Amino acid sequence: MQAAREHRDRENPQTEILDALVGRDEGMTVFELRSHVDADIDTLEDALSDLKSDSLITADTENGRTVITATAKAEPDREDAEETWLNRVLDRLPF
Repeated sequence: MQAAREHRDRENPQTEILDALVGRDEGMTVFELRSHVDADIDTLEDALSDLKSDSLITADTENGRTVITATAKAEPDREDAEETWLNRVLDRLPF
């Protein structure tokens, strides 16, 4: 699932992080995020910091692990979630 449309214009690592987290109620660890996002650890850390300061993600410690989850603010509206395949293709084209 993709992040809300209003967050699609963020810098690439941030968009990839939100896309990976949206719809995953259990969240992801930093290591899991690294496997979904094409960025080095420093870039990932900066992107996570920016997303957290914008209240788009939360970081909670569970059983000694830090788990990152997307907030409701990052979730797409019902209309956005039901977008067509054409919209998904257009989002990927470099316009």
